[in-house]
Amino acid sequence: MSAVAERPAGARNRRSRWAAPPRPVWEEEPAKAGLAAKGLVLGIACFAVLFPLWIVIVTSLSPKKVIDDTGGLVVIPKGITFIAYQELLGGGQVQRAALVSVGVTLVGTLFSMTVSVLCAYGLSRRGSLGHRWILMTLLATMFFGAGLIPTYLLVQALGLTDTYLALILPSAVSVFNILVLRGFFMGISPELVDSARIDGAGDWRILWQIVLPLSRAVLAVITLFYAVGYWSAWFNASIYLTDQTMMPLQNVMIQLVQKQERPVGLSAQINTGQLSPLAVQMAVMVLALVPVAVLSPFVQKHFRKGMLTGAVKG
Repeated sequence: MSAVAERPAGARNRRSRWAAPPRPVWEEEPAKAGLAAKGLVLGIACFAVLFPLWIVIVTSLSPKKVIDDTGGLVVIPKGITFIAYQELLGGGQVQRAALVSVGVTLVGTLFSMTVSVLCAYGLSRRGSLGHRWILMTLLATMFFGAGLIPTYLLVQALGLTDTYLALILPSAVSVFNILVLRGFFMGISPELVDSARIDGAGDWRILWQIVLPLSRAVLAVITLFYAVGYWSAWFNASIYLTDQTMMPLQNVMIQLVQKQERPVGLSAQINTGQLSPLAVQMAVMVLALVPVAVLSPFVQKHFRKGMLTGAVKG
């Protein structure tokens, strides 16, 4: 007879009380019906996201006759032409606006990341000069703001109106991004920093050779946040710029969609019937979406590690 059979029934009952409880429902392996329902929901969500994008791309590539026959947006392509993109990128206001957006995004992202990393690293070192007061001041700006009119008066007093700096400096720093970076930096092992200090490394060398290489995930995420913010920004240009030649791509797209005016160089083609105004609008939208759509997949793998770790630690 086995040892289990020889054991009294009372002992077996007492042991069963201390057995591990069954796993929660959400940790169980889903049934086939649950998997099918999940796939259906995800498929519907993907369709709801991709179908409008498909319409925009197909309409931008459709000839004027096809757009006129359908009476507007094109769902099924019936011929492809790149005349809208050729005219937009062949010179004129749209090409200049695209170059302005690219320049502002690159310079602004570099400046914002430099300021945010330096500020976050300083705040992550406990005992640094004015650590607590600076942190409290930054937190206060998340809940209290001066408002639009004082901000505009400040930009005007600094002589930044009708300059590209007006598209960068007023929104150069995000306190939320600084706090995420600070939380990630505080999660780095203090033993690494202490050992580097024993070897004679200063703060600049520690930041450059230890902290930044270990923070690639959160740096990639914050860089994408700043880049998308600068690329999609239109409000600062609408209130700080009066020169139409300095407008970024988003403002030109708004003018096209609202039909306030047509970009320079396209009026002749539209008036002669060679180019559809709707195709031009859709083509500008595609140009505005391409950079974000191309960069996002490369940074997607860093989102969970960068955001969750940076937001929870510290």
